[in-house]
Amino acid sequence: MSFQEQWIAFTTIVVKEVRRFTRIWLQTLLPPAITIGLYFVIFGTLIGPRIGEMSGFSYIEFVVPGLIMMSVITNSYSNVVSSFYGTKFQRSVEELLVSPVPNYIILTGYVIGGVARGLAVGLIVTCLSLFFTDLQVSHVVITVAIVFLTAVLFSLAGFINAVYANSFDDISIVPTFVLTPLTYLGGVFYSISMLPEFWQGVSQANPILYMVNTFRYGLLGVSDINVAWAFTMVIGFCILSYSYSLYLLGHAKKLRN
Repeated sequence: MSFQEQWIAFTTIVVKEVRRFTRIWLQTLLPPAITIGLYFVIFGTLIGPRIGEMSGFSYIEFVVPGLIMMSVITNSYSNVVSSFYGTKFQRSVEELLVSPVPNYIILTGYVIGGVARGLAVGLIVTCLSLFFTDLQVSHVVITVAIVFLTAVLFSLAGFINAVYANSFDDISIVPTFVLTPLTYLGGVFYSISMLPEFWQGVSQANPILYMVNTFRYGLLGVSDINVAWAFTMVIGFCILSYSYSLYLLGHAKKLRN
């Protein structure tokens, strides 16, 4: 395929993915906004003042970056896992695989679709947070880079989950038993400096901790971890996940009967 043909194929997949979640925005964009809005009300208005400051900021200021990142993670992941598994379930993925479209175009198209939904929900949640606190950005480049890389990583993770899933129940196992616990234990609602030394070490094995804290550093300028190491880790995971996803597509693992 020529470059122009590959570009047409890529934009077609991306537009299809974006239209998919915008067409049913009452199911894809509104529910996470309402959920995070309730977090703002509960932690910002009711519980936050009683907790007091954390890392030199009011509690609502401290949790806003974590809640934004949580919405980006869950929506990037869920968009790709549901969309690609739906294609697999309907057998239309077989037609896509036998087409002359390169595998990296297929994969990148789905990933960008997941990134688009994750960033869209993240933007909505960010706008909601302005009703509860004054949001300032200390490091613009770091903020944009980490939120984009995180959306890419979890879009790839959703793709891998979709490939291995054998039923619609399977696509909910990882978010329920892996993603949600790691997110809640990833420093969204607290600083790991509050934990005993042993549990601080255990928490540092959670990759989401690095993403949340790096995003918090970009907004507030404070972090519990080394930001440079966090970027190295996230980029490394992105490369590994992308390579493995291409391998799965190239060998049509669990995609053809």
